[in-house]
Amino acid sequence: MAKKKTETAKKKAVRSGEKEPAVRIATVPAKVPTTLTGTKTAPPKTKMQKTKKQAITPAKEKKAAKMQDMKFPIVGIGASAGGLEALEGFFSHMPDQNNLAIVVVQHLAPTYKSIMGNLLKKYTKMKIVDISDGMKVEKNCVYLNPPDMDVAIINRTLQLIKPLETHAARLPIDFFFRSLADDQGEKAICIVLSGTGTDGTLGLKAVKGDGGMTMVQDETQARYDSMPRNAINTGAVDFILPVERMPEELTKYIKHPYIESPRAAITTEQKYQGYVTKILLQIRALTGHDFSHYKQNTIRRRIERRMAVHQIDKIAHYLDYLRVNTAEIDILYKDMLIGVTNFFRDQEAFDLLKKTAIFEILKGKRPNSSIRVWAPGCSTGEEAYSIAILLAEIMDKRQMHYNVQIFGTDLDADAIEFARAGVYPESIAADVSKERLKQYFTKEENTYRLKKRIREMLVFATQNLIKDPPFSRLDLISCRNVLIYMDAFLQKKILPVFHYTLNKDGYLFLGSSESIGEFTDLFSVENPKWKIYKRKGMVIEKGAEIPTMPIQGAIKTDRKEEKKDYREINFIQYAEKEILSKYAPPFVLVNEKHEILYVNGMIHKYLLTPPGLPSFNILKIAHEDLRYKLSTMLHKISKKREIHIERGLKIKDNEHFLTFDLTVKPLKPGAETEGLTIIIFEEKLPAEKAKKKEKFSEKIIKESPKIKALEIELKSTKEYLQATIEELETSNEELKSTNEELQSTNEELQSTNEELETSKEEQQSTNEELETVNSELQNKVIELSRSNNDLNNLLASTEIATVFLDTRLNIIRFTPAITKLFNMLPSDIKRPIGDITAKFNVSTLHNDAAEVLRTLNKKVCRIKTNDNSWYNMRILPYRTTDNLIDGIVITFVDITELTESDEKITSMGTFLKGNPTPMLRITQDGTIVFSNEAGLYLLEHWKCKVNYKLPTPWNTIIRDVLASNKQEQRVEKFGEKTFLLVFVPIKEGAYVNIYGVDISEYQLSLEKNEK
Repeated sequence: MAKKKTETAKKKAVRSGEKEPAVRIATVPAKVPTTLTGTKTAPPKTKMQKTKKQAITPAKEKKAAKMQDMKFPIVGIGASAGGLEALEGFFSHMPDQNNLAIVVVQHLAPTYKSIMGNLLKKYTKMKIVDISDGMKVEKNCVYLNPPDMDVAIINRTLQLIKPLETHAARLPIDFFFRSLADDQGEKAICIVLSGTGTDGTLGLKAVKGDGGMTMVQDETQARYDSMPRNAINTGAVDFILPVERMPEELTKYIKHPYIESPRAAITTEQKYQGYVTKILLQIRALTGHDFSHYKQNTIRRRIERRMAVHQIDKIAHYLDYLRVNTAEIDILYKDMLIGVTNFFRDQEAFDLLKKTAIFEILKGKRPNSSIRVWAPGCSTGEEAYSIAILLAEIMDKRQMHYNVQIFGTDLDADAIEFARAGVYPESIAADVSKERLKQYFTKEENTYRLKKRIREMLVFATQNLIKDPPFSRLDLISCRNVLIYMDAFLQKKILPVFHYTLNKDGYLFLGSSESIGEFTDLFSVENPKWKIYKRKGMVIEKGAEIPTMPIQGAIKTDRKEEKKDYREINFIQYAEKEILSKYAPPFVLVNEKHEILYVNGMIHKYLLTPPGLPSFNILKIAHEDLRYKLSTMLHKISKKREIHIERGLKIKDNEHFLTFDLTVKPLKPGAETEGLTIIIFEEKLPAEKAKKKEKFSEKIIKESPKIKALEIELKSTKEYLQATIEELETSNEELKSTNEELQSTNEELQSTNEELETSKEEQQSTNEELETVNSELQNKVIELSRSNNDLNNLLASTEIATVFLDTRLNIIRFTPAITKLFNMLPSDIKRPIGDITAKFNVSTLHNDAAEVLRTLNKKVCRIKTNDNSWYNMRILPYRTTDNLIDGIVITFVDITELTESDEKITSMGTFLKGNPTPMLRITQDGTIVFSNEAGLYLLEHWKCKVNYKLPTPWNTIIRDVLASNKQEQRVEKFGEKTFLLVFVPIKEGAYVNIYGVDISEYQLSLEKNEK
């Protein structure tokens, strides 16, 4: 699987002259890289240029040159085992004057004094420097890390830091690459060379996430390919090259306008944006995903970085390149996703989340109840697994169990597949403590695998956060560093969705650079620094209308019934309204966003309706003479909830000035009145008008009776008018009651409709979850089916008869070869083994199996079948993965041929041993390796033994016989006996067999005949 993944990533990277870099980024980096504006601007005249109209002073010229020198890129190179050879090949092809700085970070023993500098001087004329604390980086220099110290860079200054002993392993390459990404952003460049382990993998992803460029040595060239292979598997590599070709591509890249002059432009802003839009249309046509509402600065930086990789200077040419190369569209799409994450990112934030939000969530839950968490934009899953570990720690501490469901979703299908596997490089030890690694991970060579307990908490699925239905009934949403890459339009669309999906008092966890914006009526702030928010239980509706109250009873056409209903109306409510309208000063009720919720009295003198679209924000419609003071008072009350009063304020009313007191007062704290403020306007008469009014009253008293008559008539007219007004008000109240009842009915219908819509959305969310779970189950079924097929093929291919029994000695499974020994059919599953007839004596089989199950000691013996075949029978206990005994395994290995061979060998040995003819075997160098008993007679006369060499003359004969590959015969006398020795060469074995024939009697008869 790892090899397949490596090959997939390699096809997407630039290799051997191909320009198809591999880029796979799934969520959001911690830092937003700066972006090209795309506008055509002239380079600053202070940068080593002189015009006819303006001369540059030597001081300015020197400063400009210094600023230019500060813009060179910084390259980080990580190397371990086999790195010296790779570095030699790299620097032997690197130009001496290259306008960049190189920092080489190696794995060094704490007490080892490196001589790398002396070795590299043979291959480059660049200045080679051992890093010291606080050293400023200069161009055309190579910096080497010291042993037992980590190297970081800040403001282009190298800092040495003592490594922490709390981490499981030292990862100096990752440490430097991360600091390089933070310090240099899009100017950062990192290169991974030969080495063992996974150091450099996470650092490379950080550089890519901040817009930098990444290179990796071709793993087929690397002496140790572990580091290059793991880096390639991230899919975040731009170039996969042999070290000899890296300098050429590197120098081309740094000369691109993206690096040399990041503010340079090639066209007008309008044209540039038009090309960007066309590129986004290309992506949407191929992938179906629209990036038009993502932050345009980020979009541009990603496009320009791809242009730099391909050495394309004009965006119009890059658009043409996309139209021809569909693969580049997919790579650019993956680059837009920006997936850089790690375990417990911002450790302090996760510690606070554990102490506050997660603790409160578990506190309000009963044992075995459900806890639901959603991590949208989870990338490769580190953040989702981090939350699972926090939940597990609290559950272990409280010794309580909960049904935890964490949904990790992302747009990048490759990242989701990686997250599902739950296998991460060993370099995560830089972010995860030793205790957590031991408790929740399993070490596998150069990787860590999440334990089954944590893995079962999570469900991963591909999801478009903008288009696809969300999950529901959630206790926590962790959406970190996703919203910062979306514009205000998408943020306003997503945050209400988060509010809807959360349970009452649910929590929202955002990134350190994100916020809820204007949605303060949906969430309250729990921690402003680490952006932990809590869902507000009640949402206040917008609008200045008086809230409608449900009226008891129903609408009736009969007049008597109407009067009956009228009597049931709450008269206290009407009395309060009457008093407020006649005697209370004008006032306005506003929420914490300064939107008007309720108005009482004649407020038109203080609030004006501006032209254009209507607004309910009191600061926008307040009288211009009042706006500044009101804004100041509302700002004060938002800081400190107490009464603020301003007396004697004046505003212009037509041609006169109106004097009034302004009171801003918070309502009594409560769940429903949180953040509400009442603003009261109390009109006052000026002192001069008050005196004139008193004098005028005295004059009236002294007037004639005629005036009194007029006063009486006026009073009568007022009373009549008042009565008419009251009757009209009564009719209005009746009409209001009818209207309120209609509104109440409408509200009920609206509520029913909203409930139906909510049920529909919940069903959609439930369906989405079921589809997600079903997808996971299908994958597991496929894996299980594959494993089962592999197991069946393995058992069948071994041709070893095997039968599996449970603890009651009933048959569970058997291999096809078992039918040679038992009359067993598939229908015999779950039958006792003793009920099956066999082709050998099975009288003791049941007892032997029961004894093994009782003692857990294996039993091995030989059995003979009815057809004279021999088998080696082994009875073993069946152990599960949890080391529990769950039955018996009986295997039968056919040893018939082996038994017959043993018998033949035994028979042959007996034959050779008792043969009266001397038999010897001699090796090529004359060593005696075998002799039967008859042959010992010859050895006694030769004064030799087995495993010793023959005398020299005989050794010469042995070599000659082997060289000629022909038999030889010699007659030799040994004491009183004469033997005919036959030397037979065995060339395949490089030895000679000597056979001796006793011809003593024959020799005597010859001698007699001769006499």
